[in-house]
Amino acid sequence: MLRFLANENIPLATIKYMQSKGWDIKSIAIDCPGSTDEQVMQMAKTEERCILTFDRDYGELIFK
Repeated sequence: MLRFLANENIPLATIKYMQSKGWDIKSIAIDCPGSTDEQVMQMAKTEERCILTFDRDYGELIFK
């Protein structure tokens, strides 16, 4: 099953909805507010989660 890590720009209503449907989703806004993009990527890697975000700069960060 996919595990998700929602960046701070994902609405909490979306996170709560996904959780109510049984999705394994963790929220940066709730668990680690103010984390840098690098910290979010490290957390996703460590916890084997897919990042959900509206930020466009993650594509560049992944290839660096």
